[in-house]
Amino acid sequence: MSDQEPTVLIIGAGNFGTSTAYHLSKQYKDPSRITLVDRWDTNAPLLKKHAAAIDTNRIIRTDYESHLYCNLANEAIHFWFWSIAVQGHFHKTGWVVLGKKDGCFGDAVRKTFIERGGDYTRDVAPEELEKYDVTRGLNSENLGRGYFNPEAGWCDAEKATRSFTKVALESGVKRVTGEVQELLLDSKRTNLAGVKLRGGRVLKAEKIVLAAGAWTSALLSPIEDALKIQAQDRIERQVTAVGRVSAYYTLDQQQTQDMIDSKLPVVVIEGEVDIIPPSQPNRTLKINDLKTEIVNKVTTPSGHHITAPSPRDQNDVPEKLKRESAKVMQDAMPEWTHNRTPDRWRICYDAVTPTEDWLMCQHPHSGLSNLYIAVGGSFHSYKFLPVAGAYMINVLKGLSNGEEKDRAWKWKSKEELGEKKGKEFGDSPRNGARNELAEYESGMSSKL
Repeated sequence: MSDQEPTVLIIGAGNFGTSTAYHLSKQYKDPSRITLVDRWDTNAPLLKKHAAAIDTNRIIRTDYESHLYCNLANEAIHFWFWSIAVQGHFHKTGWVVLGKKDGCFGDAVRKTFIERGGDYTRDVAPEELEKYDVTRGLNSENLGRGYFNPEAGWCDAEKATRSFTKVALESGVKRVTGEVQELLLDSKRTNLAGVKLRGGRVLKAEKIVLAAGAWTSALLSPIEDALKIQAQDRIERQVTAVGRVSAYYTLDQQQTQDMIDSKLPVVVIEGEVDIIPPSQPNRTLKINDLKTEIVNKVTTPSGHHITAPSPRDQNDVPEKLKRESAKVMQDAMPEWTHNRTPDRWRICYDAVTPTEDWLMCQHPHSGLSNLYIAVGGSFHSYKFLPVAGAYMINVLKGLSNGEEKDRAWKWKSKEELGEKKGKEFGDSPRNGARNELAEYESGMSSKL
């Protein structure tokens, strides 16, 4: 019997894929048996990389009502401060969360902090944000008391993901740039043999990790057809590809320095926008629309309906969608957005689960026993880049991550999927109706 470590192919070099490759490389005697494949070249320009884990910035915080994710975020934040793999990309600006008058996110977070041993936040009234240019004149009619957490901030996601990948590659992990065209069953149809890339190249491995984020359904659907998997047991029940809109404002050097000198934190206006401050290297103020979510519905050749990112360039946002999103931002922060136009827009797609938990498990179908799923960022999971892969390794080895994590990250039944818990900002209003991208554009194909 061979004592060689199993070969592993990781599809997707985003948050979960990169983290898995990193942690596997630390455990494998021969990391060259690990292959990471992604469509985007590591050194390609930022605007050419269309992935949730590749962006100007992402929020880093430990604030969760859930003890599970609060504990994980506290574990991860030590890496953001001290790990050479991501060190220097985290900016500890703190963050302010302004909730609705009837909201309870802040109180729930602080209760969790106290139960864990200490609450280092303080109260913030909406009026306190008048001292920052970008939040002056906030529409505070429906806003209640907020709070400030000095330990939070943001990171340069594009550079941090690239840096984390670099450590894995230097350890010996192989990286292939190419787009996965299809998953390949073995001759007995009892396992996956590997994948075929666009252009014909075939990559094989004993274990395959699907960490393709919002592209997950599009990749799995043909193999689900081949195995005659019923609709209720398909991946689309577990994750939905959802798009959100971000606006980017390019600042000059003095504007950037003024915001830095004013100690502008990340600002979240619950259910409306979050505002991520600039640094001198990027000189970009980013505003995320938290209210508008879209889906791109696709009909597969077999007639199934799934969600997948649109083939449209993510930086090419339809004008109607821009107007709708701009109104959300203008209503939330009318003074700063008045007479200002974003320098660019982006639709960011992520895989959203109904409970906003990760999906980190072995595929339950007997014909896909060597396929492992690592998706479900749900727009809140980038902060876990330094640690998520350590837990994925246990899944690959068939080991438990503990009852709480195993239950949260399992392939869920219909009843379990209905337990809407909300991990991003508390009691999430998600899972209701989302507009289709087709409502904002014309002439785009809805076929896979």
